[in-house]
Amino acid sequence: MPLSDEQVERYARHILLPEIGGAGQAKIRAAKVLVVGAGGLGTPVIQYLAAAGIGTLGIIDDDVVDLSNLQRQVIHTIARLGQAKTASAKAAVADINPDVSVIEHTDRLSAENARELISGYDIVADGCDNFATRFLIMDACYLEQKTLVSGAILRFDGQLSVFKPHLRTDGDCPCYRCLYPEAPPPDMVLSCAEAGVLGALCGTIGSLQAAEVLKEITGAGESLAGSLIIFDGLRTEFRKIRIKPDPKCTLCSNQASTTDLSANL
Repeated sequence: MPLSDEQVERYARHILLPEIGGAGQAKIRAAKVLVVGAGGLGTPVIQYLAAAGIGTLGIIDDDVVDLSNLQRQVIHTIARLGQAKTASAKAAVADINPDVSVIEHTDRLSAENARELISGYDIVADGCDNFATRFLIMDACYLEQKTLVSGAILRFDGQLSVFKPHLRTDGDCPCYRCLYPEAPPPDMVLSCAEAGVLGALCGTIGSLQAAEVLKEITGAGESLAGSLIIFDGLRTEFRKIRIKPDPKCTLCSNQASTTDLSANL
């Protein structure tokens, strides 16, 4: 279906970009993206994807809006304190772009529901805050052959990468487990609630996540797959490092078995 006159006006700045154009905007409108977490990272991802005209946004979060969230989770408001974060985010999306269809998932992502949820989307944007869930998301994305755009933040530091090992050719497209084979002991990793986080950092990394999602949908530019962006907010420095597939990876190597992978979930 062609873009309406109103949509052409709304998305004109995208359409002017040769790398996107009308065809790319049509791909954006047809895309289904699942955002895991409507918190610090998820909220800027949701806002920018909604503004971009993503056809369907799935939002999964089992939490409610708390006053302590508002320092960084800019999609939520005082008026929506106590609401489910998915409902709060859906209301914000409706104000940004009523063309976007929002699907709320209020259950916690788990081994029992991860594959079924993720199977219904084209791309997953991970804004969760713990290693166990990141591993779960990566495993499910690999098994369902979905691209994962992953972000992480803590204090003044952020990381960003794209994982699509199901599209690997030679020596590219590692998975999250190639980068982190095992989660560190829980007592060695502080959460944002314990260590703090600069609120604006969420916008920096979340905006980059949204940009990578749009690049993957439209094919614009160079994929971040196989690279890791590290941001030092105190020094305002970005580093980009290469990451390679681990030949012994328990998820995506030739040594991993489908039976074992299913057992992970």
